[in-house]
Amino acid sequence: MRELLTFGRYLKRKFGEKVYKVPIALSGFTCPNIDGSVARGGCTFCENESFNPVLNRVEKIKGFTLNLQSKSNPLLDRQLHELETQFLSLSKKVKERYGAEKFIVYFQAFTNTYAPLETLKVLYSKALSFDGVVGLSIGTRTDSITIETLQYLQELSKEYEIWVEYGIQSVFNSTLQKINRGHSSENVEEWIRKTKEFGLNVCGHLIYGLPDEDSEMMQTTFQKAVEWGVDSLKIHPLYVVDKTALANSYRRGEFSPISEEEYISNLVTSLKNLPSNISIQRVTAGIENDTLLAPDWCYNKQESIKKIRKALREEGIIY
Repeated sequence: MRELLTFGRYLKRKFGEKVYKVPIALSGFTCPNIDGSVARGGCTFCENESFNPVLNRVEKIKGFTLNLQSKSNPLLDRQLHELETQFLSLSKKVKERYGAEKFIVYFQAFTNTYAPLETLKVLYSKALSFDGVVGLSIGTRTDSITIETLQYLQELSKEYEIWVEYGIQSVFNSTLQKINRGHSSENVEEWIRKTKEFGLNVCGHLIYGLPDEDSEMMQTTFQKAVEWGVDSLKIHPLYVVDKTALANSYRRGEFSPISEEEYISNLVTSLKNLPSNISIQRVTAGIENDTLLAPDWCYNKQESIKKIRKALREEGIIY
């Protein structure tokens, strides 16, 4: 039996014990295809509060969001307070439940390099100052990061575990246009390769079941991500949540979600071809509340993971 290199196994081998990611969501951060810089409305599937429950505890600031050109940040003190409060609360729970001692602070919600470098330096330095923190994982977009930020992260990587998480989703520009992604596949390839040139770890996010994509297209996206040099992958199905453009398409009968059988089949095909040096951080996703419209099977993520484990074992792979 072949054992997949999960992210947990990777971290345990490196640090000699389990390391847990602590998700963070901060006021003032947004996305360039929400604020109108590249598009409006965000990705068709995106409703951040559904994907990140921590956001429900973050106060919305009317009329102010950060971007790469921001000259000042009146929210910095608030952000630092949110960062500390969230980390202390969530890390305490993980300590009590799992006996965890080491953590990676995961800047998860929205686009977490879409701000002036000085703001990022203060927030990242604060996160690294907490007890037990061994690194950062920064969720962002390839059109929202700069060479200067990569240079700064390269310096941090000399002492800490630093990951940059990019949404790839699909390598087909026709699909990226359909989901209102706001950038091209060429932009994604360019910045993944640049990030790797700075010696940084890259995690790529892939979505299977995007509009009008078949199995061949999903596997092409997977293979391209591998070719571009990602160090880790997160893969999940496209599911429909309320208050999104995709929800409107679904209600009009214009979009049919991927079936559980087709998703697992494509996932297993990909993982059979996953190089042994690339870790896997996610194999599915879902929402267990009434914001989920479809598919029904995404309501119970743990049940899906059981089926995925079984399908992988039948192929001689341990997840």
